[in-house]
Amino acid sequence: METESSNVDDSNQEAEPAQLLDDEANKNLPVKKKTSCCTGLKAFLAALSFSYLSKTLSGTIMKSSITQIERRFDLTSSTVGFIDGSFEMGNLLVIAFVSYFGAKLHRPKVIAVGCFTMALGSLLVAMPHFFMGYYKYETASHTASSGNLTSSINPCSLHQYVNKTWLEISQSGCEKEPSSHMWIYILLGNLLRGIGETPITPLGISYLDDFAKEEDVPVYVACLHTIAMLGPMFGFLLGSLCAKLYVDIGFVDLGSITITPRDSRWVGAWWLGFLIGGVTSFLAAIPFCFLPKSLKKPEEANNDKTSYGLLENMGATRKILPPAKPKPRKCSVVLKDFYTSLKKVLSNRMYFTFLCCSLLQFSSFIGFLTYKPKYMEQQYGQSTSKSNFLIGLTSLPPVGIGIFLGGLIMKKYKMSIIGATKFAFTMSFLAYTITLLHFFVGCENHVVKIKPIPYHENSVFSECNSDCKCASNVWDPVCGDNGITYVSACLAGCTTSVGHGKNTVFHNCSCLEANSSWTGNNSATLGQCPKSEDCSMKFIYYTVIQVISGFCYALGGTPAYMIMFRCVHPELKSLAVGLYTLIMRMLAGIPAPVYFGALIDKTCLKWGSTSCGRRGACRLYDSSAYRYVYLGLSAVLRGPSYLIAILFFILIKKHFQNKNSRPIENGGREDAPMNKEDNCKIKERLPGSSDAENESCI
Repeated sequence: METESSNVDDSNQEAEPAQLLDDEANKNLPVKKKTSCCTGLKAFLAALSFSYLSKTLSGTIMKSSITQIERRFDLTSSTVGFIDGSFEMGNLLVIAFVSYFGAKLHRPKVIAVGCFTMALGSLLVAMPHFFMGYYKYETASHTASSGNLTSSINPCSLHQYVNKTWLEISQSGCEKEPSSHMWIYILLGNLLRGIGETPITPLGISYLDDFAKEEDVPVYVACLHTIAMLGPMFGFLLGSLCAKLYVDIGFVDLGSITITPRDSRWVGAWWLGFLIGGVTSFLAAIPFCFLPKSLKKPEEANNDKTSYGLLENMGATRKILPPAKPKPRKCSVVLKDFYTSLKKVLSNRMYFTFLCCSLLQFSSFIGFLTYKPKYMEQQYGQSTSKSNFLIGLTSLPPVGIGIFLGGLIMKKYKMSIIGATKFAFTMSFLAYTITLLHFFVGCENHVVKIKPIPYHENSVFSECNSDCKCASNVWDPVCGDNGITYVSACLAGCTTSVGHGKNTVFHNCSCLEANSSWTGNNSATLGQCPKSEDCSMKFIYYTVIQVISGFCYALGGTPAYMIMFRCVHPELKSLAVGLYTLIMRMLAGIPAPVYFGALIDKTCLKWGSTSCGRRGACRLYDSSAYRYVYLGLSAVLRGPSYLIAILFFILIKKHFQNKNSRPIENGGREDAPMNKEDNCKIKERLPGSSDAENESCI
């Protein structure tokens, strides 16, 4: 009413501002008509979903290839864990600056550059395969590989020759071997992948949060994470396929290969997955090149801003108009602004507590996922291919369904931040309790004719093989008819062999005869003896536990992720997400695979030997010790996080359930007066309010 009367009484003075307001309104009308599916929020959501798919696909290919890379380059678990952590190192280099400065740039194009960088990194990881020689696995039959293996061969005499000359021959050519340090290219490529992945999450989520309705954001985030779960699923299935294929497929005679995918020396076509991942990342970058810098905001937000602008003050209408051209700010001012924003985020006690809780959870999750395929191989006797296949088929789909249902539940019941915190904590703790059942479904060790002394050469000798003069550092296991695995046919005391390649059978094995309880044939076949039937049943129980615990944990994933957005000032959401990612990468993603791998190395019973005579990758682990180290470390890390989560809930309840004041949605200080909060609410909706005024609201 006051606005209409002022226009009638003093139309000449208000004509110009009114005309400007009309012009601004008219400018928005064509935008609404011209906005198409190619430039709208749905297009960005589709492009971001595909980029999430590509980044998780590439990351999962690395996880599924960890064992293959370890064997191909003769690395320890801790070293390969360091290579895996180089991805987080790449994030660490640029995440803070990309999150803060990237929000001020053309966000879709920054994401496009990141996807192109990811593609380049994936191709660099695969490059060493094309510059290395053929894979020479550790075996006792190298010297006879050119002979007629269908005839009878005495493993004892063969090993006499090996013991004298094999080490000398290998050492003479090991200095010329180009593969000794080629794993550095994998580290650099993974580092580059980490740099490229950096802008996708902080800039993509903040872009959605800026231009989508508030009630739709949880559903969009749930959709993103659900589609992202297809990446790990396809990644593990692709890793399973590649692990079945021999590393030098197409270049060697597969009939002469004496090892199978179940063998601890088997290396699959690990490089093929990275080529596919690189192409996928390249395709994901293309749509972002054609998306706009900003979108039309939801109508509800625009109406609110218009009403506030009209009712504010008649003489201050020109404050609504944005400046024609923003003034460039000095570097010192920008850095000071960055420092101030960073200090405000870290001084938020709710955010900091949430950060500490997530750090412990993420450390446990990263270490557990990195060595999960290896655990399934060593504990249950599964091949690398089957382990990857089962993870992709049974573990990940329930997680994807849980994430999506979590977002729908949050929207349907319109959960407040307190309700979301309760729901996320309950689901996570339930999943943790179920996971503890893994301790009771482990398998016993392989029955191997070797004392539990890591890398002790004399532990494999006995009277039955003393005349053979066997090489103690060669790992070429055979399975005797008595169900015992021997380190090699020579150490089993075998004197004859029949067959070719994988079908070779050894006879007259004196060490089988030495076993007084065995009265059957004295023969042995290539490879380790399989696990018992009881172990196969325990593996089914393990899979069921994984499915249930993964679903419960994922069900609270989306509410837990959205809590972070509601704990900080709206203008600092991008920085908060970026800082969260930075801390997770730096303090969990990088060190967790290393110390998990170092402890796993302690459980090794038999180390392999490289062509230069140095210690290679581990061939045999103590299954019981592996289980307690792997599962125990994960449980110890997750346990204290729930105590911190209780403290977080107390802080949340204190802030958001104050009966005498309105809910604080910007993560403000608890002692801020109610009238100041109300003023801040109004200022946040005023287009003409300055940055300093908005920042003071935190």
